Amino acid sequence: MAPVNRVFAAQLAGLPVFGPDGESIGKVRDLVAGLRLDQQPPRVLGLVVELGTRHRVFVPMLRVTSIEPNAVTLATGTVNMRRFHRRPNEVLVLGQLTDAHAYLRETGTRLNVVDAAMEPTRTRDWLLTKVAVRERTGRIGLARRSSLRILPWTDIAGLGLTDVSGQPQGAGQLLMLFDTMRPVDIAATVRDLPVKRRHEVAESMDDERLADVLEELPEDDQKELLAHLPEERAADILEAMNPDDAADLLAELAPADRRRLLELMEPEESEPLRRLLTYSSDTAGGLMTPEPVVLTPDATVAEALAHIRNTDLPAALATMVFVCRPPTATPTGRYVGCVHFQRLLREPPAELVAGVVDTDLPALRPSAPLSEVARYFAAYNLACGPVVDAEDHLLGAVTVDDVLDHLLPEDWRETGLHDLAANEAP
Repeated sequence: MAPVNRVFAAQLAGLPVFGPDGESIGKVRDLVAGLRLDQQPPRVLGLVVELGTRHRVFVPMLRVTSIEPNAVTLATGTVNMRRFHRRPNEVLVLGQLTDAHAYLRETGTRLNVVDAAMEPTRTRDWLLTKVAVRERTGRIGLARRSSLRILPWTDIAGLGLTDVSGQPQGAGQLLMLFDTMRPVDIAATVRDLPVKRRHEVAESMDDERLADVLEELPEDDQKELLAHLPEERAADILEAMNPDDAADLLAELAPADRRRLLELMEPEESEPLRRLLTYSSDTAGGLMTPEPVVLTPDATVAEALAHIRNTDLPAALATMVFVCRPPTATPTGRYVGCVHFQRLLREPPAELVAGVVDTDLPALRPSAPLSEVARYFAAYNLACGPVVDAEDHLLGAVTVDDVLDHLLPEDWRETGLHDLAANEAP
């Protein structure tokens, strides 16, 4: 059978859903699409399927293997039984878009949405590309005799995250939507906002959330947002950022601005940044974070596991625990070695980390150039590596994500991040 190229939501409503062996699962009740701030077609995230018990569940589109005129087939007969709840950044195509009011972007003609169609991409995604509409006339709304028109999604305003004028919704509504999104996806969205709305969103975000988003923005956008904030709050944001990211941002500022912000920060927060700023950004010292997991030799495996379970710890840093003589704050006492998290999982909880430490893994010197750091990670298959000075003091740790960040072209966040967040085919 030829592949389906376009499917209207109304055609799917009520279709039976089967597993790969023909077992009946339920019926399609709606489509779930992810809202966007720009004018591009939103991605269809999945189906709302009603089971025989009238219990409604969500089935991701990647689980759908075929859509035919009389049935939908899934790749597996097993579905997540959690009851479906729509998230703030999602829209139900039949339940919310149908009968919604919209506008023709070029002329402002008032429209009523009758249906919407999705089309597959080469990446196996489905995009909501077409909208079936009728013109609205008079005070009573829909003109019964107006002709049905099929228009590209990009020709329609007033749907999704934009208001009826085609402008992004207010900061309050956007912040509600951002609650369910990853910082990298929020950053891609924020870059599409008008400057005024971007500033409103930044002013309304809490410090921790804004710090996470700022880390995912290109340098020019970071500097622009930081410059907009009052200096006291800008200093608070820098304190909430990962130290290596904060140091990278400070390095891009004018010396006077950098000095003023460092003075506004708490001394215990600014001192690690001052140390990082002494290294070139393309060396191990400039790439490292000064806050890895550091324990003394008499710590137990159970204590080490408790540290790496910390949900605030970046995933790459959680792959390795560094064992040092006191003090444990960087720069530490004498560096003993490291313990890989897989080793911790295999050892008795009461075992001391001194008994399982890896003393054979070489350490990076802070002056090591980016090319050497990249070869080091490739050679030893690491996600995290120690940076040690000539006197065997642990200065920090480099993580593989920071290495990739510096190996990619300077504009990768502008050209790649938005495409990744949009998840569209070229």
